[in-house]
This record gives sequence, C-alpha cells and structure tokens, in this order.
Amino acid sequence: MRTILINGKVITPLGIIENAGVVVENGIIVQIMEGAYGSSEKGNAASAPAGNIWGLKENDEVIDVAGQYISPGFIDLHTHGGGGHDFMDGTPEAIIEGTKAHMRYGTTSIVPTTLSGSPEDLYRTLDLIRTCKEAEGIPNILGVHLEGPYFSMEQRGAQDPKYIRNPEKEEYESILNYSEDIVRWTVAPELPGALELGRELKKRGIVASIGHSDAIYEEVVEAYENGYNLLTHFYSGMSTVRRINMLRYAGVVESGYLIDDMYVEVIADGMHLPESLLRLIYKIKGSDKICLVTDSMRAAGCAEGEYLLGNLTTGQKVIVEDGVAKLPDRTAFAGSVATADRLVRTMVRIAGVPLADAVKMMTLTPARVMGIDGKKGSIAVGKDADIVVFDENINIKMVMIGGRLQVHPQIPT
Repeated sequence: MRTILINGKVITPLGIIENAGVVVENGIIVQIMEGAYGSSEKGNAASAPAGNIWGLKENDEVIDVAGQYISPGFIDLHTHGGGGHDFMDGTPEAIIEGTKAHMRYGTTSIVPTTLSGSPEDLYRTLDLIRTCKEAEGIPNILGVHLEGPYFSMEQRGAQDPKYIRNPEKEEYESILNYSEDIVRWTVAPELPGALELGRELKKRGIVASIGHSDAIYEEVVEAYENGYNLLTHFYSGMSTVRRINMLRYAGVVESGYLIDDMYVEVIADGMHLPESLLRLIYKIKGSDKICLVTDSMRAAGCAEGEYLLGNLTTGQKVIVEDGVAKLPDRTAFAGSVATADRLVRTMVRIAGVPLADAVKMMTLTPARVMGIDGKKGSIAVGKDADIVVFDENINIKMVMIGGRLQVHPQIPT
C-alpha cells in the first residue's frame, strides 16, 4: 500500500511548491507531484478526480493535508532530554519517552546527548542507547553525542567541574572502542591532547565539535585543520574577543564567522540568543552552515515548574518559566526547554528568515553534518519518508517516520 499526501505546500531546499503532494511507498519517497486534488472521503482512491494524473490505486491511503506544509522531518543533533526525562537517567524509559516527546513536535531523527559525568553514567547511557535505538514508535536515533568531559574550566557553563579534564588517549580510545553509537564529540580544542583526539574522531567518521572552549582564533584554525568542523551552541560556552596583556585576540565566536566552512549550532528558542544575533548569524553563515538545535533538558514539552537539570541522582534544581530553564536565584539560564518546531518558528517570526531556509537549518544542514543527506534531510525521490506536516503557525499536525505514521493527521475542517 502506498501513502499519498495531497493538496499541500511541499518545502524543498530551493523553495516551496504550492498545490503539491508526496507519494510514499515502502518507506521511501517515490514521487513528488504538482496539482490540486479533491480529497477522498474514504481515504483511498475510490473518489479520485477524473483523469487521475497521479495514477492513484484503489488501495492507496490518501491524506488530504488541506493546504498545510509538507516538510522533511526535523533532525535534532543536540538534546539532553524531554517529556520529563533526561537521557542520562539510566533507564530505558528515559530514552524511549524522552525521544517520543520530541517526536510529537516534528523530530524524526535525534542525537541524544550526554553531560560530563562519571564513567559509570557514561557507559550505562551508551548501553541503553544500543538497547533502545531499535524500539518502535520513536525517532531515528542516529547515535550519541558526547558533550564533555574535555572542556575549559573557564567556559564550563553548567558542566560539573569535578568531571572536567584533559583528553587522555587511553581513556578516549577506550570509550570509542566500547560503543559504535558515538557519532559526535564536543571538545575544547585548546586542551593538551585535543588535536590528536580530533584526528582520531575524523578517522573514525565521528563529528568533532568545538564547545565549552576558551580558544583564540589561531587555536580554532588549528583545530579545524585537525578535524573539528562544528561549533556547539554558538555563542554559549565559548570565548569571544579577549585581551591578553596589551593585545586583543579573536575568540571562538569570531572564528565561526571567519572560517567559511565551519558549521555552527544555534539554540533558536528566542531566549538564549536575541533577535539581533540570530539575524547576524543567518546573515553571515547562511542556512547552509547553521544547524538549529534544541540543546533541551528534561522539561522540553512540559509545563513550567521545578525540574532537575541533569540526571535524577546528581541533577540540580532549576525553575522553568518564560520558556526557558533558570537557576533558582534567576541569575542565569540553566538550559533550553525548546522543541524543534519552536526553533523553526523563532527563526521565521523573530529573525525574519524565509520558511524554506529555517526548515533547511532543521533538516538538510544537520543531515549534511552527519553525512546522512543521501537518505534524509529533504523531500526528494529516493530519500527516506521522514515527513512532518504543519500549519501556518508551525504547529505539528502529522509525523511520518520511514513511511509509518507516528503522529496521525490532524487536518483542518
């Protein structure tokens, strides 16, 4: 049986096709068609219009999206949890329910992310990801993002300082050899041993990211030459212009602008970065080099209130209000509670980015970073049928993963 979405606005990397639809068969996009169609009352082709230019068959499942947007599924490269769960809570439920929480907001592929912690917590999380990634009814788990523990103490942010240290070859090789699910690692490249780690990651096909770093431009250039090609949560946890004795040095932020081929992550929740910086990043880097990420903690998709930042054993209490997590004394943010739809909405409404570009930053660009753009990240013939449907306010109305409906159609009457 084929599934055919009709009467939508199909978002492609080049723009939006009005009055169009998508044909899905065996989990793959097999056709993109233009032209308005009348809906089928029975959800099949029995009452398809005369002429049947799409070649509809009697057993086809036809979904009339009634003018809503048909978009590639969102790809979140950096998230610590959601739905009340942290991915380091140490239970299968945390992985499964946390990823499902993001799926409801359009995420079809996800990279659960760890914090700097004990080796026991890390290995347990890696074990759970291996066990849970084949579960049904969840987004595609692309693998694990290790955020730490090789960070600058000056830029550690909410990372626990007792776990922060320099890279040691014996340690990181042991971790890398333990799990094939590690797909990216965030490191401060100025640390002793970090460049060698970057080369090792590149050799293994793992994305090497720069984050929680106090590096200057010259160190970032060297890191780029040694395999690092992504900046983790741009502007957060990284150096900007520094004065050392009499001289000023460009930091990681400026390096992100100066190195044309460097990708940057942006937490576009409307809180971590103001309109002016969102517009600046887009103006200089463009949609081909920006990945929107939630970097969310467990409260993503939940009501406001008190939560733990981090796992259930060692996490610290935070307050979620005004669409962001804050320290109890409200002196600083303590994490994002964003979902993917909110990121796209923020870039369109606040930063003034065209919808097609905002979607690209949540789909095709992260797919390219992860090297999966041959199968995911855009609506194109031959690619996986990871599709979301949303309305003009970017409220998610349908989620399809691998051709299977996970969030069933909510079509306006």
